Amino acid sequence: MNVPIELRSDNAAGAAPEILAAIGAADVGSALAYGDDLWTAGLQTMVREMFEHPEATVFPVISGTAANSLALAAMCPPWGAVLCHETAHIMQSEGGATSMFSGGAVMRGLTGDEHHLVGAHDVQAAYDATRWGDNHHSQPAVLSLTNPTDFGTIYSPERVAALSAVARARSLRVHMDGARIANAIAALGCTPAELTWRAGVDVFSLGAMKNGSVSTDAIVCFDPAVAAQLHYRLKRAGHVASKMRFQSVQLQAYLRDGLWLRLAAAANRAMAKLAAGLSGLGLQFVDHPDVNMVFVRVDESVIVRMEHSGLFFYRMGPGLIRLVTSFQTTDAEIDDAVARIAAAVAGNDR
Repeated sequence: MNVPIELRSDNAAGAAPEILAAIGAADVGSALAYGDDLWTAGLQTMVREMFEHPEATVFPVISGTAANSLALAAMCPPWGAVLCHETAHIMQSEGGATSMFSGGAVMRGLTGDEHHLVGAHDVQAAYDATRWGDNHHSQPAVLSLTNPTDFGTIYSPERVAALSAVARARSLRVHMDGARIANAIAALGCTPAELTWRAGVDVFSLGAMKNGSVSTDAIVCFDPAVAAQLHYRLKRAGHVASKMRFQSVQLQAYLRDGLWLRLAAAANRAMAKLAAGLSGLGLQFVDHPDVNMVFVRVDESVIVRMEHSGLFFYRMGPGLIRLVTSFQTTDAEIDDAVARIAAAVAGNDR
């Protein structure tokens, strides 16, 4: 019986040791509740320094869905629309959370290009199809970009800036679903500021959960007006933790000394090694993986043999699977996974 190899999701990975140690270190004495503690204050300072923005505000929350939906609710009025790629997580996999928390905002999916990236022409087409000023028609209020996309491709700072300029032409705010933003920053070699507010992003989700945290994600906001709303919206949604120090200390450890980028780079390297091995087997990708996620077209019989070999992955449709690496994925696991897949392609059980 082969030892299972985890390639379903980086959500399935454990916690980074540094983050676990930080939680233990914070478990001393007492601290005021609801974020009025030294750890949360220190986190605010750390985020402002790291993102080089004096008004940046960070709000710890329990999940990426909470980070996205609550941020978008604060950015979009109930009669507004959020423009996003048609495959975006906020549209396909968050149970209508943005519409619920916003009081009814509409999600409008854009087709994008062959790499699942929204283009300026897609946004312009949405503008052209909008009856501006007509109260029968939801008015676009936010452009949301998923970076990396749900297919493992990334927006460069230049592309984000170009899209932000198109958004600003109609006074739209710009949101970024950063569920794997550390992977994008690590792959691009840019600074956190260059991929966010300097490129025109107003608010983004930090994505710590997929990259080593235990029980917290966060909203990072560069717009004081949105931050003022989030102060109240998070409480009403039940996301102001009484013992917030244990959320904040996770995020402090996550960001300190570049840990988040090292963890993401390790996941990216593991995927690059896996993708090279799969390419050598002649397998077809939906798109080349820029980060730690790849979609692969595989015959059904091969998929069954892969499952029997002890590989854990998700089926995404007929003849289509998704493989995801994490910071915990080892070179030995990748070598073993490629060997098992090679056997499955050859028609052998292993």
